[in-house]
Amino acid sequence: MTTTKNKTALITGGSRGLGRDMAINLAKKGIDVVLTYHSNKVKADEVIAEIESEGQKGIALQLDTGDVNSFDSFFARLGPELKEQTGSPGFDFLINNAGTALYAPFAETTEAQFDEIFNIHLRGVFFLTQKALSFMNDGGRIINISSGLARFSFPGSSAYGSMKGAVEVLTRYLAKELGPRGIAANVVAPGAIETDFGGGRVRDDKEINRHVAGVTALGRAGLPEDIGGLVAFLCTEEARWINGQRIEASGGMML
Repeated sequence: MTTTKNKTALITGGSRGLGRDMAINLAKKGIDVVLTYHSNKVKADEVIAEIESEGQKGIALQLDTGDVNSFDSFFARLGPELKEQTGSPGFDFLINNAGTALYAPFAETTEAQFDEIFNIHLRGVFFLTQKALSFMNDGGRIINISSGLARFSFPGSSAYGSMKGAVEVLTRYLAKELGPRGIAANVVAPGAIETDFGGGRVRDDKEINRHVAGVTALGRAGLPEDIGGLVAFLCTEEARWINGQRIEASGGMML
């Protein structure tokens, strides 16, 4: 297995769920990890301990990815932290993973709900990536986390699915415009995964879990470990020629 040495990844929302598994899998590839967390520093520090147990450096920083006005101060903190920990203020991989769920019928979705989802899943991704560019090393990778809900539709996810669809289009533009710097941009779109996302619906509601399993070719709902390894792979040299692509990891949902 080829490992990537002396590279650093920034993962938003890395303290739990899919982000946690991504962080650990990146560390196993020999990649140092900066992760952001919204409020649970204890969980974030637990992930840092796991990263360090793999022999890699880890940094946890608080960030609200829905608050664009906080991004300048975030990067002002990140640069010196990276310089101290890794010897360089730059990083190589940006994984836009942080997000929250919204389950509301289209006819009942409020402007406040829409704005919150927009700020986290599209506005935040757009401008965090924009501000990250001056810190990213040439030849790096951007991985945006989308959802199977951008391809298939379940009632109650119109706002969330729409934002993820927009991120998928944005990713193709990133791949096109950042190509001269050797920066590749791709989308990973998980299907329904058993985490605490959205209150743990897929994990804890037996009826929902059974329904997901029934519409999935491999016959079960996804697990965090079904996603983290894919994201880590996209940060390796073996994946260097993958660019501008949407990779769905759903076990074959709704085929």
